[in-house]
Amino acid sequence: MKPLIETVTIIGAGAVGGSYASILYDWNPLCVSVVASGSRYERLSRDGLIVNGKPYPIPVLRPEDLSPPSDLIIVAVKHHHLDAAIKEMKNRVGEETTILSVMNGIESEERIGAAYGMDKLLYAVAVGIDAQREGNRINYTNQGRIFFGEDKNPTLTDRVKRVQALFDKAGIAYVTPPDMIRTLWWKFMINVGINQASAVLRAPYSVFQQSQEAQDLMGEAMREVIALAGKLGVSLSGDDVDDWYKVLSALNPAGKTSMLQDVEAGRKTEVEMLAGRMIELGKRHGIPTPVNQKLFDKIREIEAKQEAAHE
Repeated sequence: MKPLIETVTIIGAGAVGGSYASILYDWNPLCVSVVASGSRYERLSRDGLIVNGKPYPIPVLRPEDLSPPSDLIIVAVKHHHLDAAIKEMKNRVGEETTILSVMNGIESEERIGAAYGMDKLLYAVAVGIDAQREGNRINYTNQGRIFFGEDKNPTLTDRVKRVQALFDKAGIAYVTPPDMIRTLWWKFMINVGINQASAVLRAPYSVFQQSQEAQDLMGEAMREVIALAGKLGVSLSGDDVDDWYKVLSALNPAGKTSMLQDVEAGRKTEVEMLAGRMIELGKRHGIPTPVNQKLFDKIREIEAKQEAAHE
């Protein structure tokens, strides 16, 4: 097996990326850095991150920095920032670099792989992390788990073992499932359901833990994903929805999805990557997606009102 992972770069120091950066920094302050440009570079260099009340002066690199490439890159940006992130990580990618994208959705790996080669990519999703960000302050009570691996994992490859070894040392909880593509679609199903429903209802996790109406809206959107996944040869079922409820029940009731946080902060959401992608694939494969269409229209309406208010 190749040498152990010693350097990690975080692309996207938001709620999720910043949380993992802090865990890595606690393990070894010399192992982790963040890439940022423009005002984000200035802000992170000046203010650092404060995670669960503790300051983290994590080193910040400009995209043009020529220090040696990283052993591992963790990509945790929003969907609409991915193209810029792919360009900004260029100098951090070397021959031996492994890249993990913990972004929502089902397409980030292919987009990153198109630039740097799929041989550098491991599939990954972050499940159950309840991090919230306000400015440079991030708070979480549950780090959840990173599900990651090759597309199929009947046996573990060396690069999977290397990342596992790092996570074991740093205290990052993980699972390497037999079928990562199925897991990717399972997380996509979750995001399509609760992220979008929470944005429309302005509802934290407690509402989905208690309200049948909220659960129904979430479930209807998720069932459209199950139907589409089946058409594409990915096996999801009602049991997978039940597995999500087990995760949901353990989340901080006051916690909020990333999309609800975006709506409340007046930021652009990832609706194109969720309902937008569902509508596109539904049309292509003959699967009706009326619930996702309604959610798409409603969230775009929310965004339009916010944009008008800022003009």
